[in-house]
Amino acid sequence: MQALQQIKSSFVPLPIENVDTDQIIPARFLKATTRDGFGKNLFRDWRYEQDDETKPKPDFVLNQRIFSGEILVAGKNFGCGSSREHAAWALLDYGFKAVVSSFFADIFKNNALNNGVLPVIVSDDFLQQIFALSATDTISIDVAAQTITIDATGAQASFELNPYKKTCLLNGYDDIDFLISRKTSIEQFELEKV
Repeated sequence: MQALQQIKSSFVPLPIENVDTDQIIPARFLKATTRDGFGKNLFRDWRYEQDDETKPKPDFVLNQRIFSGEILVAGKNFGCGSSREHAAWALLDYGFKAVVSSFFADIFKNNALNNGVLPVIVSDDFLQQIFALSATDTISIDVAAQTITIDATGAQASFELNPYKKTCLLNGYDDIDFLISRKTSIEQFELEKV
């Protein structure tokens, strides 16, 4: 994983509540066993016409050129439904480093963190402040400080982050990398036990 310390980016607004993992990445695209290539099918059924999956729907946010960035801002209860890890893979492969919402399904939240995508939980009021911004406004996220800032207004909120997952994000560790980083301490502990 890549280390994730700070993000300053424009954002993609998706003010839809209860977005489930089958909407994020439809089940018919779950046949691959590597994480690569899932981004092209992110929100596939919302992005393309049903009768022609090569024809983008112009009204869907990912198909509008004015919206871009490394941050997806979504409505309440993002990532509900099944436990598919592919949803996090699709978001990361598309280029999102963080998803901001007022509520995440627990399994999605953990899958996102395990794959280097930061789920940022904010209040409903703060979420609405972000949705009211223009397409050119930026948001700054500081992982170490656990803050999210609307750059245009200076409005800031704190978010919770598991200390272990925070360490992993800041250093670009997956679970195995974390254990390897503790190798010297583990070896020292083993010697003391002998």
